[in-house]
Amino acid sequence: MLRLSGAHGGTITTGTIAATLSAVLLLAGCSGGSGSGDDASGTGDPGTVTLVTHDSWALDEKLIDQFEQESGTTVEVSAAGDAGTLVNQLVLTKDAPLGDAVFGIDNTFASRALEAGVVEEYTPADLPEGAEQLGGALTPVDQGDVCVNADEAWFEESGLEVPTTLEDLADPQYKDLLVVTNPATSSPGLAFLLATIGAFGDDGFEDYWTSLVDNGVKVADSWEDAYYVDFSGAGEGGERPLALSYATSPAFTVSEDGSESTTSALLETCFRQVEYAGVLAGSDNPEGARALVDFLLTHDVQAALPESMYMYPADAAVELPADWQKFAPQADVPFEVDPADVSEHRDEWIERWTETVVG
Repeated sequence: MLRLSGAHGGTITTGTIAATLSAVLLLAGCSGGSGSGDDASGTGDPGTVTLVTHDSWALDEKLIDQFEQESGTTVEVSAAGDAGTLVNQLVLTKDAPLGDAVFGIDNTFASRALEAGVVEEYTPADLPEGAEQLGGALTPVDQGDVCVNADEAWFEESGLEVPTTLEDLADPQYKDLLVVTNPATSSPGLAFLLATIGAFGDDGFEDYWTSLVDNGVKVADSWEDAYYVDFSGAGEGGERPLALSYATSPAFTVSEDGSESTTSALLETCFRQVEYAGVLAGSDNPEGARALVDFLLTHDVQAALPESMYMYPADAAVELPADWQKFAPQADVPFEVDPADVSEHRDEWIERWTETVVG
């Protein structure tokens, strides 16, 4: 089975900023600027643009080569951890930015980046129809639904119906079957916490999580641990047939003849993540950064995202792989939480979740 990577993996470290400060400042000192845009005053190489991104960046190198050939600019990629760690580092190094452009800030952390002013206002001329910017500075590049996945074969062999809703997951007939990830250490985990807040409200999500704890939910630190160690549907010896992953994951557990997937996503349990790109404030090469943001919205890049990053393109007009149309549909009505509420309550909600679930 194809091992997933892309936007699925990684951890966040919202509570360990101080512990990483020294490393972040070292990176800031080493990264240097990237040339001169219209308003640049840096001393870096004018032919280089540095993209700061998360550890799951996996765009085809051929596309990067294409951008370099068309623009005459060399791209340097600097990975900075998961979405949460990425934003933490950008905030800490605001006065000495790690690069010129950023990709991978998601909608669970976007408000923090905007409030800290780490990205400058910029709107691409070819913003896809229906794609909504945040704060005039963060441009949507891709999106994906975080949902519970089910091992279809396990449920068929056990004679048990596959659950469909969040409420079903707390039903005693599914006791000890679910593994999720910690929202304090996993961006999908935070997305799923937000799904439960969207479903049950600020005054009801703790009771829901108490019911999951009573029903034997297991909490892993990372998506990779949950999916590859604990999930039986990954084909690597896991024992739990329900695992937090993405709605796109079943497109990568398809049988050899392509007729069916051995897993499915529970589309009534989803929260939609959106990943954004932007131009870092104080960049040495803002012109190159804007060109790179523009490039991420081109048809070639958008069409490559499903296979390279395992995410839906922001441009809804892009044709999806055949397997995705069949095995990776998005949720019709994913749970939502107002970005302003996420900004105001994110840390508080994680603390309350930790007290309820971890103790």
